[in-house]
Amino acid sequence: MLKSTIKNYLIIYIGTFIMAFGLYNIHARCAVTEGGVLGAVLLLENWFGWSPSVTGLIMDVTCYAIGFRYLGWSFARYSLAATVFFSLNYRLFETTGPLFPDLSGYPVLAAVVGGIFIGIGVGLCVRIGGAAGGDDALAMVISQKLKTDISNAYLFTDLLVLTLSLTYIPARRIACSLITVTLSSKLIGWVQKVKVPMGN
Repeated sequence: MLKSTIKNYLIIYIGTFIMAFGLYNIHARCAVTEGGVLGAVLLLENWFGWSPSVTGLIMDVTCYAIGFRYLGWSFARYSLAATVFFSLNYRLFETTGPLFPDLSGYPVLAAVVGGIFIGIGVGLCVRIGGAAGGDDALAMVISQKLKTDISNAYLFTDLLVLTLSLTYIPARRIACSLITVTLSSKLIGWVQKVKVPMGN
């Protein structure tokens, strides 16, 4: 049991490392727009002038609370670990500086590569039962309650936010984001379900 638990936390750490690498080296540098909670936070700031520091916290806490309500203590433990690991890993990359070629001049390539990093990283965390962000928690609950593939849950929330974001973001940027969220959603679902020997 202890060996299995340690392995689960190690997988979550690897997942958040991959996520942080992609977000810092690609999303942040290439201005790849997000769906989910982050996209909703930016939307509310643009529409109403509400500070992301407030709305982001409220939305994440709400999503985590919903996740805990329906997914239990195991979800809470692994999500806390994922959140802490992600913060530490992102801070690590802020310290080391960029470690990946700058894809700012190639927005479509950035969208594809960024989607791969996010899809694999989040997929590993979700596979174990943890959420590294509020939108992960929400997608996990939607997937469970509606008996649908988690990739569909991610895609639904992302597409909703991105569609509303057309009110202030150019369609060209949204198109690149659609590539990212579609690819990452499908990869999350694949990584969650792929059969691999996990050991005892």
